[in-house]
Amino acid sequence: MTPAEQRVRTLLDIVGLKVDVGELSSFARDYRTMRDQADEVHRTGADGIARDISTPSAFKTPGAAEPTRPRTTARTIRDTASALRDGTTSAVTLTSDVLARIDRLDSELGAYVSTFRDAALEAADRADRDLAAGRDRGPLHGIPLAVKDVIAAIEGPTRANSLVAPRHWRWDGDATVVARLREAGAIIVGKTTTNEFALGLNDPDTGFPMPRNAWAADRYAGGSSSGAAIAVASGMALGGLGTDTAGSIRHPSALNGVTGLKTTLGRVPSAGTVPLSPSLDTVGPVARSAWDCALLFEVIAGHDPNDAGSSRRPVPRCLDALDGVVRGLRIGWPKHYFFGVGNVADRVRTRVTEALSALRDAGADVVEVSLPNADMARVASHIVLLTEAFAYHRDDLVAHWAEYGRYVRGLLAKGALYGAADYVQAKKVAAAFHREATEAMRECDVLITPTMPTGARFLEETDPAMMDRWSSASFTSQWNLTGHPACAVPVGFDGAGMPVSMQIIGRPFDEATILRVADAYQRLTDVHLAAPAVPGG
Repeated sequence: MTPAEQRVRTLLDIVGLKVDVGELSSFARDYRTMRDQADEVHRTGADGIARDISTPSAFKTPGAAEPTRPRTTARTIRDTASALRDGTTSAVTLTSDVLARIDRLDSELGAYVSTFRDAALEAADRADRDLAAGRDRGPLHGIPLAVKDVIAAIEGPTRANSLVAPRHWRWDGDATVVARLREAGAIIVGKTTTNEFALGLNDPDTGFPMPRNAWAADRYAGGSSSGAAIAVASGMALGGLGTDTAGSIRHPSALNGVTGLKTTLGRVPSAGTVPLSPSLDTVGPVARSAWDCALLFEVIAGHDPNDAGSSRRPVPRCLDALDGVVRGLRIGWPKHYFFGVGNVADRVRTRVTEALSALRDAGADVVEVSLPNADMARVASHIVLLTEAFAYHRDDLVAHWAEYGRYVRGLLAKGALYGAADYVQAKKVAAAFHREATEAMRECDVLITPTMPTGARFLEETDPAMMDRWSSASFTSQWNLTGHPACAVPVGFDGAGMPVSMQIIGRPFDEATILRVADAYQRLTDVHLAAPAVPGG
């Protein structure tokens, strides 16, 4: 046994985890990288000096010519709501169409872990009868939506795509956000796939569906709110709810070419949601457009007495802010890290820069801002996430090691390799980066970065141990660390014909301005309406 393996074995023994030799060897290889980066977090937390430590990963570079992938134009919640009211469609027709698409597509794409066919059709019939009688609950009335399988819904169990039922989590009935969707008249058609416990890639041996990109089934769909983004992109739902702890709404939204909003920490109640890392977890919408996301956000946001972390701040009418005007708004351009790290693909940089230029031409001011600790904030967020996730799962992990999928148990066990001092220093880096972001936001109303450094990779390029989070740039997890809201917005396609996305970051509790900028951009282009053409239309 090597010294590194002995060290890891000792740390795992302390918490009661017994792993086989092969897993121990893998943990020991990764531990050196984790320890090196944790040491940098300590130095940054101690002296405040910014450090860039990303080592760009090399991915296959697509050819210069952009492949032609068949595209169609997607329907939005906004347009569908109008069609429901002018009588050109019905909730039953919409729900039947969505269920038919699930039947046709989901065996290949793996967006759903369960569907609620009978309950959905019954709810759609009630929605039609209510509309006919003049009982209109608002724009979501009769709209088919999906819910990530870490969020409770009364029709079926919440599995988190795992064979393990966490002993610390019990919830009867709907999560608060699902109850609010139903009250607004929405139809819940099913539960969508997620990375196991919203963390590790799904293990095929557990029997849960394997999510695949809506644009190319041989490409990664992103995670952890994979199924929600796939479903919206492919028309298997008109919108959905996901959770975002390190980018889990924005990542799959970006890779599947849809719009996804990470809300301010505490803005949307998490009661009835399986936690991953409570100081980072948020619930938010995935939909085709910024307008659709604003509608969903207005419905699910607001204080919940069942959620101690739920903010009491009033929720503004975001839809009223979507006037298409950006003249006079100031957009921050954090060039150094978010546009300059080596593995930001040229096509991604170009598409996001073009989107910035379009907003500038529409009257917005673009100013360069500095966020020197962005890279260390990325590392600090991983330490916080894994430490909190391990703390939550520790007892179950010891008792049910073999029942966890091999990828998620490896990530959870790595949380045991950090100490209390690592966690404290990560929180100090979080505070320092929050100050940097606050200072940058004094000069501007929003920041814009790429959402992801590249488009969707091939499945075989995806690291199942997710150590590429430690060895490449990440542009999303920093904002979970600070609690800022952020939105993924499609801006075009890369050289492989896969979606590219920009990220709009706003001040805490200012989702309205983020969505205003996103909506204004989407009025200038129809790229957010591009959807993959699928068999049968």
